[in-house]
Amino acid sequence: MEERLQKIMSAAGVASRRKAEEMIVEGRVRVNGVTVRELGTKADPLRDEIRVDGKQISTELEHTYIMLHKPEGYVTTTKDPEGRPTVMDLVKRVKRRVYPVGRLDWATSGLLLFTSDGDLTRFLTHPSSKIPKTYYVKLEGRIADAALKKLEAGPDIGGRPLKPSRASFVKFSRGRTHSWIEMTISEGRTRQIRLMGEAIGHPVLKLKRTALGPLLLADLPLGEWRFLTEREVAALKRLMKKKS
Repeated sequence: MEERLQKIMSAAGVASRRKAEEMIVEGRVRVNGVTVRELGTKADPLRDEIRVDGKQISTELEHTYIMLHKPEGYVTTTKDPEGRPTVMDLVKRVKRRVYPVGRLDWATSGLLLFTSDGDLTRFLTHPSSKIPKTYYVKLEGRIADAALKKLEAGPDIGGRPLKPSRASFVKFSRGRTHSWIEMTISEGRTRQIRLMGEAIGHPVLKLKRTALGPLLLADLPLGEWRFLTEREVAALKRLMKKKS
């Protein structure tokens, strides 16, 4: 069955549909040896040979879903112009081409999802989906109930108020000079939790994502990855279907 090239590329995990369209226009896509630049061009993913930048893309019907426990010190990108380690270095043993879903910054650890499923990636990263993300956060200083309530109410950062979140106290550090809390947010602004900490006078010292929607990091060792279970994949698909 023929499909638009950008849809095939997205489903294969090559890029988002918008990025795939740019790649087609730039002449980076060949179908059966012929360079294609027309956005309306269709192909059969099961019969045609489709190459992007000279590499044949995988058009298998089954997608790959991986959870990584990202350590600090890795950037969430496929390539880094500054030569820093990327999260792709940690999933080299995966035979299928997969891409990270969303981002965790260089100094943040925790649950990072990888997949070849372009539709799921778009769903999980689109602001309208409002996927809950839970973090274990170490804050500078001893946080009071009033400051926790400010976090939950959504402090104003950069002139834009945030939507309410959930924040609960976990413990003080051994010297009782810092605080550990758990936070769940449904927005995905850049450095959001770090900016929220600064807004209430308690800068973030450590940040670890422990849950993404129905996915839980649990006891996955730092720096290790595993395939999602069938139950976890089904939970993500149900969530996508429910919100569509």
